[in-house]
Amino acid sequence: MSVYQATTSAPVNIACIKYWGKRDTKLILPTNSSLSVTLDQDHLRSTTTSRADPSFEKDRLWLNGVEEEIKEGGRLATCIREMKRMRKELEDKDASQPKISSYAVHICSINNFPTAAGLASSAAGFAALVSSLAALYSLPASPSELSRIARQGSGSACRSLFGGYVAWNMGSKPDGSDSYAVEVAPREHWPDMHALICVVSDDKKGTSSTSGMQRTVETSPLLQHRIAHVVPARMEAISAAIRARDFDTFARLTMQDSNQFHAVALDTDPPIFYMNDVSRAIIALIVEYNRVSVANGGKLKAAYTYDAGPNAVIYAPKENLKEIIELIIHYFPQAEPFKDPFGLFGAAGVQGKLVEGFNPAVAKSFGVGAVKGLIHTRVGDGPRVLGAEEALLGANGLPKSIA
Repeated sequence: MSVYQATTSAPVNIACIKYWGKRDTKLILPTNSSLSVTLDQDHLRSTTTSRADPSFEKDRLWLNGVEEEIKEGGRLATCIREMKRMRKELEDKDASQPKISSYAVHICSINNFPTAAGLASSAAGFAALVSSLAALYSLPASPSELSRIARQGSGSACRSLFGGYVAWNMGSKPDGSDSYAVEVAPREHWPDMHALICVVSDDKKGTSSTSGMQRTVETSPLLQHRIAHVVPARMEAISAAIRARDFDTFARLTMQDSNQFHAVALDTDPPIFYMNDVSRAIIALIVEYNRVSVANGGKLKAAYTYDAGPNAVIYAPKENLKEIIELIIHYFPQAEPFKDPFGLFGAAGVQGKLVEGFNPAVAKSFGVGAVKGLIHTRVGDGPRVLGAEEALLGANGLPKSIA
């Protein structure tokens, strides 16, 4: 008997031009376009196995070993229903296709990073879900077409359907048909882009993105100015900077947009605070690091950005990462040795130190644990179809972890 099963992995993406605010909460249609960098799945990924079988009684999903309820009309149910609809269209066109669109599915997903910690876990998760169902159903859909469905699970998930540098076009149609992701440039175009994620907190957020952004839409005059006047010009400018591999412009726009996103959160009534003292100290360090470079006739060497949480993501050309990691560890000593995936530090390991001319008084030193961990990664590829040996479901259709 045939086994209908597929396993895929999908990447995290971190936005440089932020998505914040929906014009349609059910279809997840944004109030502005956004742009992100896809990160390397060798370091951060969601892996998902989907199986369709006539013996399954209902659709079921397990995330990190725990079964999640698939609520009728909820985001998971919507994505699964849309993927089954696309499979049925394929079956209706081609009589030779097995009629598996009517089967219930079992889906098992794991993240190799903290869920709900501001590391875009839902983006990778829904992208992996949609990719694995697309592989299971042998759909001929393009990543942009699949991104329309992933978007209905988590807005930023649509950007994880591509590698490299990705724009999510907001669109204007009420049905959302023109709100999808497109590739601005592949990873290979600018492979030198690296990222250092400073995990400030892996706790669940006090204000979820979903409720936070709706409150902002309803109460922030600054958001309306951002939507109408700021984001369209920034989208064009940062896309041009990526195509030109112009890090100085990319960095300036990325930091400005992060600052404005958090200003919009503060302009919400009542205000929303996603950053904390550690987050702000990291900003001060990157500002001073860039000041030293510019003062010596150079250009910007690093860019910070923060999503809806306190964790910092620092983008920089690969050649600057050694200095940046030394700088962060000088102010934020680590409980665990730094994992050095790119071999920057050799056997001696990393020591905290400052670049020449750096003003040490821009931030105070923090105790061990203020930054709980550092993840060094780089620009990465889009979803991958994995082999059967990486499947998360056992022969009985249940997760191997609990079988």
